[in-house]
Amino acid sequence: MNNSYENSFLSKSIFNTQNIVLANIGWAVLALLYFLLFSAKVPGADGIESRAEWYVIGTNIFEALAYLAASILCLRNWLSPQIVSGRNVWLLIGLGMLSYFVGGIIFGYTEIILKDEPDVSVGDIFFVLTYLLLGAGMILAVASRRINLEKWQWLIVLAIAVFGSLLAWWISMQQETPSELLVAILNWFYVVSDVVLLIIATTLLLAFWGGRVSQSWRMIAAAAFSLYIADMWFKYAQGPNYQSGEILEVFWVFSGVLFGMGAALEYDASLRRTRRTSTRKRA
Repeated sequence: MNNSYENSFLSKSIFNTQNIVLANIGWAVLALLYFLLFSAKVPGADGIESRAEWYVIGTNIFEALAYLAASILCLRNWLSPQIVSGRNVWLLIGLGMLSYFVGGIIFGYTEIILKDEPDVSVGDIFFVLTYLLLGAGMILAVASRRINLEKWQWLIVLAIAVFGSLLAWWISMQQETPSELLVAILNWFYVVSDVVLLIIATTLLLAFWGGRVSQSWRMIAAAAFSLYIADMWFKYAQGPNYQSGEILEVFWVFSGVLFGMGAALEYDASLRRTRRTSTRKRA
């Protein structure tokens, strides 16, 4: 009776996996439309073209809520003893999402409220934490699974690693060398971290392909790819005339949404697996 009631309640709850996934997809679509429709620059009183402040505020809201929701969903997995991929994996990823949320809030406050765009800010502390936590969580996920890839799969990992590294290196070479050592170190840290996450994501995608939780890790891999695209574009577009809100920056929103979807799908797969196990035991 209790089990049947629990299953019925979960299936009817507005916070079930299907609704969470649909809400995330809806948020991503709304963000894409927002970027496409309102990202055009308009001439100001001084004749210089710029984006409306309300538009930049909106892009920050889309991004912040995506990462906040992702952190909540990841930490929910950490609290669940039934989670398949390991609770510590989701604790690290969840804290990474939370760090990115805080870093984004600080970055938005500095840019919009203070009207300042420093090369290094307090927000960078949280962005650095994001990459360290995400990297640790994804490496832990790989380590917890026996990696037995075919030769052609290792070739895919190698090809993506080479392509990602060359693209990051080429973009870095287009930029002026920062005069401050800290700025230069941070720039290379972000570039290297993006490439490392790209390699780990590809390995995870191939390692979990066809497994019990393959859908969730496909989302996580896609999230890492989206983060790489947005970061590479940001690095490429940076300059004296750079303004936030370019269309490709929507991939930051996509990344947060995909991390959240991956967490929700893993939670659902883990609960289903637990129910099947308990049913077999009763039988």
